[in-house]
Amino acid sequence: MDKKTQDIAYFISFCIEQYKNEKKKTGAEVMRRFDEYGILDFLAMNYEVLHTQNRQWIMEEIDNFIEARKEEMS
Repeated sequence: MDKKTQDIAYFISFCIEQYKNEKKKTGAEVMRRFDEYGILDFLAMNYEVLHTQNRQWIMEEIDNFIEARKEEMS
């Protein structure tokens, strides 16, 4: 695994843990939600911008992305 891939993996792990704590969910619940709405791909594709932001901003971006996906899916 190259360094950038490893950095992205660590960043995604950080986001999962932070989202879990913020929403008071289990890791399994967060992973189901992230899988349902494509959050893992979103985080990986936008790593360059997202990893430079603070935790609160990242959590808001995830919530905004989920809301947008919900609208697209309905």
